[in-house]
Amino acid sequence: MPDTPTSPLRSALFAQIAGALMAFSLVWLGRTFFQLPLFQTAVLQGLCAALVSWRMGAPRWWWLINLAFLPLVVLALAADIAPGWYLLAFILTLLLFWRTDKSRVPLYLSNAATAAAVVRLLPQQACSVIDLGCGDGRLLGQLAAARPDCRFTGIEHAPLPCLLAKWLNRQHPNVVIRHGDFWQQPLGEFDAVYAFLSPAPMAALEGKLETEMQSGKLLISNSFPVPAREADQLIEVNDRRRTRLFCYKIGLKTAAKPRN
Repeated sequence: MPDTPTSPLRSALFAQIAGALMAFSLVWLGRTFFQLPLFQTAVLQGLCAALVSWRMGAPRWWWLINLAFLPLVVLALAADIAPGWYLLAFILTLLLFWRTDKSRVPLYLSNAATAAAVVRLLPQQACSVIDLGCGDGRLLGQLAAARPDCRFTGIEHAPLPCLLAKWLNRQHPNVVIRHGDFWQQPLGEFDAVYAFLSPAPMAALEGKLETEMQSGKLLISNSFPVPAREADQLIEVNDRRRTRLFCYKIGLKTAAKPRN
């Protein structure tokens, strides 16, 4: 995978340390006027860490993670939970999300309304489609049922979602699920790429597509546009989360219009 500017884990560690220094400084300065119990002190540290995370420009979900981390640790210690449960929770989390800190792509799942919209965007003739980071593979199953003439490939690096995707698509002969890193997947054989990633990898993804795919092929990006490029087509999906599909023709770049 291409290099990313800053590791989210390093940023989170910095936010936690800075939040702790801020919180304990406030507690020390105010010791004459008030005494905070341990849990309230942890909540104050979480608020400070979330503030630091916000000021660093971290995504919103990292604000919540930094806010909740130390209070949850205090609650877990007070609950006297057996250490084995922590190990089990860690293993399950790792198998479910794998190295999200490295990929900077959370586990997003596409709904049925989005699948129906994607079907309408595919070429009318038989084609080959890949879903980069396919999650549980439900989208691919819906596409395969709607277009049995097409060939669909999903690639997922997290072990549990990948196994689930293979199981859910076991009755679709035109679906192949691969376990691995999509940055290592050659894309020249595909006519269309579907991606539901995050803002972080979009510029690098465009570079990969422009290098490997034939001119005129299609990129469909759920929710996250390619930076500094105007979409060739924007689809508004009628669902609860108001999904937007940004569609790009490979090799036919259009610069984004400047905002007033």
